[in-house]
Amino acid sequence: QVHLQESGGNLVQAGGSLTLSCTASTRYFTNYVVGWFRQAPGKEREGLSCTTEYGWATYYASSVEGRFTVSRNNTKKTLYLQMNNLKPDDTAMYFCAAQTGGCSLNEARFDYWGQGTQVAVSP
Repeated sequence: QVHLQESGGNLVQAGGSLTLSCTASTRYFTNYVVGWFRQAPGKEREGLSCTTEYGWATYYASSVEGRFTVSRNNTKKTLYLQMNNLKPDDTAMYFCAAQTGGCSLNEARFDYWGQGTQVAVSP
């Protein structure tokens, strides 16, 4: 089992940047692939990325590819989401999630979730 905690959410202006962190409390962080998701008010949760256990590969949704970059530090048991050129449409609650299967952007595949961190982008 793994407990996840997101941090770094904030209010930023359009065009700005923000880095979110997802820190895990588990002895076996490298057993898990980790994904980033977001949910805007009134919308379904959207898968943004999935990073493999040792960070060798990250898969991105087309909506964020080229603007968002994920990095993984297994020593710190932390996953980072660097978000650049933010847009008002990026306003959402951002979640990280973990699972022991293969990478996917499908939220149903993920077993463990953090409580989320809020990102708001002003015009």
